[in-house]
This record gives sequence, structure tokens and C-alpha cells, in this order.
Amino acid sequence: MHSVKSASAALFLLAVAAMLGGCQEQEAPQPAQQQQAPQVGVVTLQAEQLELTTELPGRTRPYRIAEVRPQVDGIIQKRLFTEGAEVAAGEQLYQIDQAIYESALKTAEATLASSRSLAERYELLVREQAVSRQAYDEATAARLQAEASLERARIDLRYTQVRAPIDGTIGRSEVSEGALVSNGQAGPLATIRQLDPIYVDVTQPARELMRMRRDLAEGRLQKAGENAAAVTLLFDDGSRYSQQGRLEFSEVSVDEGTGSVTLRAVFPNPDRQLLPGMFVRAQLIEGIRDGAILAPQQGITRTPTGDATALVVNASEQVELRQVRTERALGNRWLISEGLAAGDRLITEGLQFIQPGVEVRAVPARNVGPSAGGVEPLGQDQD
Repeated sequence: MHSVKSASAALFLLAVAAMLGGCQEQEAPQPAQQQQAPQVGVVTLQAEQLELTTELPGRTRPYRIAEVRPQVDGIIQKRLFTEGAEVAAGEQLYQIDQAIYESALKTAEATLASSRSLAERYELLVREQAVSRQAYDEATAARLQAEASLERARIDLRYTQVRAPIDGTIGRSEVSEGALVSNGQAGPLATIRQLDPIYVDVTQPARELMRMRRDLAEGRLQKAGENAAAVTLLFDDGSRYSQQGRLEFSEVSVDEGTGSVTLRAVFPNPDRQLLPGMFVRAQLIEGIRDGAILAPQQGITRTPTGDATALVVNASEQVELRQVRTERALGNRWLISEGLAAGDRLITEGLQFIQPGVEVRAVPARNVGPSAGGVEPLGQDQD
């Protein structure tokens, strides 16, 4: 009996020890799971061949404007042109009533004939001293005056034919047949605008003018002659005008109110695609740059002092801070001159969760689309 009790006690103690051991195993601390590296979106930069341009807002202006006005008084008898048509210099546009001018011409011719006859007769008489020298001089002066009056009568008669002073497109007629017009009147009969070639006036801050002149002198702007740069045009819808023009840098004045300057470009306009008053964008061609680095703007940040910085993933899969220099914005990308190179993995997503020196997991960025509105790369060099 005693042996049975001893065995039972031993079994009880073993059970308690097993339970205590299980509790200790459950209460033992589990090893902490290793923390994963944060994920960032990157763009791998590539060297590109790029055509650099400077874009300026502009407005088209006629090359020449001529207001057609009468040079004699009279009634308009005929209008001899079609409104909106092309006219040539010297082409007759209106006919003013000639009657009084034809009469004045006949009177002047008769007066000259009489004065000439008298002067010739006095020339013979003065040699014979039959008339005084003063009488002969007066007759000669009368003849010269009659000749001048005849010439004026001929001019007035010719001015009854109102002609175009320049080549160009003529607008609507401001008068109709039967209207009375006069020499020196305020309003024109019509207006002619020469549209081929045509001007494009562009505005630019005065400080940029000096840079553009320097770039032209040093060959960074494509030249189109002495002190002129080659320029192309873009319409409001983004399409490009087929003709190339030249932008002159001479005779520039600064607007004191705005501090801007107006530069004038000249463009061929044979098909009259450019009309006066159109808003356009002028592009100055600065040349081709090989090995250009274009970085998405999402990957470039500014310090409080205005310095540009970028975060890249280096070969050790760690975040590295770069000081960069940006030249200009091209669409949604920055043209980088210093700090980034081809092959760099620029971080554009997850910037708020990282800092320099931390290890990250890089994946292709999804927040960077095609270059919206920017200058597209020209592609690889071709043999």
C-alpha cells in the first residue's frame, strides 16, 4: 500500500513539472521579425540628344500698311477693285470725276500757248529795242508760270485715278460710288496691308535680351545673318509654321513700364497662312546638345535657399543625396547640367518615407509619364 502511494506521488510530481515546463516554453520571447526595406519608385536616367530652343510669345503685324487717300477733290465714279483681293502697286482703285480737271487742263494749255507766243515775240522786239527789257522779262515769267500751271493741271487730272501705293491685300472700301471725297480728308478710302513677308513682334524681359545677344555672338543661337537669329513659329494648336524666319536684334527699345523689349522677326508668307493680329509662339533654335540629362520634375526638390537636390539609389541600394544644377524646364522635366548622370536611378516616388543613407528596395516609378509639352529627344545619332 505504501509503495502504491509513493508511485502516485511520483507521477503527480512529473505531471506538475511537465506543466511548468510548457508554461515556460510559451512564455519564452519569440525572435523579432526582420523589418523590410522601404520601397521607392525610381527612373533610370538616360543621355539623350536634344534640340534646345527658347520660346517667346508673339503677334503678327503687317510688313507695310498704306492708307489710300484722295489727292484731289471730287465725286467717286467707280470702284475698280474687289475687297480682300491682292492689288499691285500702281493699280487703279478708284476713279474720281475728271470733268473739272480736264477743263482746267485745257485752260492751262491755252494760257501757256498765249504766254509762249507773247514771250517769243518780245524776244525779237527786245533785240531791236522796240520793247523794254522789263516787258520782256515779265512775258518770260508769265510763260514759266503758265508751264507750271499746265503741269499742275496734268497732275491733278492724273490724281483722279486713285492708285495703289504698295503691293498687298486691300480691305473693305470706306466709300461707295457717288461719295464726295477731298484732298487731306481724315478717313482713308481703303487700307492696303502687305502680308508677304510679314512681321512677328515678340516680347522678352530686358535682362534676357543681353543673354540672347551674347548667345548669338558666341554661336549658341543659330544665325540667320548679321545680328539676326533663325526662328520658327508655333500656332495656338501646337502645329508648326513651315517657313523659317529671322529675328533682328537691332533697334530695340525698352518699355519703361514693364521692363520688357519688343523684338521683330520677319517671315515669308506666300500662302497667307499668317494674318495680322494672330498670336503665335516664336522658337529660337539654340542648337543640338548631345548627352543631355533630362530628369522628371517629381524627382527634383528645392532647399529653403533655392538649391536643387535629388535623391538616388546607389549601387549599395542605399539612398544618396545629390546637389544638382538645373538649366531650364522642358515640359515636365528639368534639363540637368550638374549632379546627375546617365544610369543614375532617380527616386520620384516614396520621397516622404526615406532619408539619405537608408537601404531601400527600388522599383520602376509609376508617377512619371511621357514628357508632356516638352522638347522630345531627337534619338540616336545617325551615320
